Amino acid sequence: MYAVIKTGGKQYRVAEGDTLQVEKLQGEPGDEISFDQVLLVGGGDATKVGTPTVEGATVKAQITAQNRGKKIVVFKMKRRKNYRRKNGHRQPYTQIKITGIKA
Repeated sequence: MYAVIKTGGKQYRVAEGDTLQVEKLQGEPGDEISFDQVLLVGGGDATKVGTPTVEGATVKAQITAQNRGKKIVVFKMKRRKNYRRKNGHRQPYTQIKITGIKA
C-alpha cells in the first residue's frame, strides 16, 4: 500500500517502511507524527483519489533525525561599484520513517 502526502508545500509518494527527508517539522527524534493531508491512497486493486484530500486517511510516521542540508553560497556583486555580499545558507530538514498508512 502506498500514499501521496503533502507536507511543507511538497508532495511525497510514501509506502510503509520508507525513510525520507521533508521540510523541518517540530519534534524530537523518536516522536510520532501523523499526516492528515493525504492526497491519494493506492495499492492492490483499489485506488482512492482525494478531492483534494482522502477523507479519514492518515499516514503515521516517526521522526528519526533533525538534519541540515549542504551549505550553499549566495554571492551578490555589482560590477564597478565595489559591492560584494557573501552569505551561506543551510536548509533544515527532518528525516522521518513511515510506520503506517490508514485509508
